[in-house]
Amino acid sequence: MDDVVTPVPVLPDTRGAPVLPIAAARILEGTPTQSFNTQFSNYQGNFHCGVWVSEPGTWRVHYTEDEFCLILEGEVVLTDAAGVARRYGVGDAFVLPAGFSGSWQSVGKVRKYYAIYEDP
Repeated sequence: MDDVVTPVPVLPDTRGAPVLPIAAARILEGTPTQSFNTQFSNYQGNFHCGVWVSEPGTWRVHYTEDEFCLILEGEVVLTDAAGVARRYGVGDAFVLPAGFSGSWQSVGKVRKYYAIYEDP
C-alpha cells in the first residue's frame, strides 16, 4: 500500500495524453473527442482522479461508477433519462452517481477535475 501524499496540479495538463474519440454509437451531435491525465489511482484500482478534456459534442452516458467533477473550463449540459437538463460552468462541482443515464453535452472545449470511485 502506498501511503505517500500525491499532489494534483492546480493547472492540470493533458499534453501528451492520447486524444480518444467518443464511441460512434454513443454520439448524438458533433464529433467529440476526449483526453485525460490520471494523476492518481489507488492500489485496488477502484479510485482514480485527474484531469479530463473534451471537445464539443453531445453523447449518451451510463455511469457504472460514482464520479465527482469540478469544471475548470467551458460548460456542460447534463440531461437525465427523464429529460431534465442541468447546466454547469467554470467553478461548478457535481457528482454523477452510479446508475445515472442520459446525455453529456460539452458546449465548447471542457476541462474538468474528476474523481471516480468504482465498487469492487
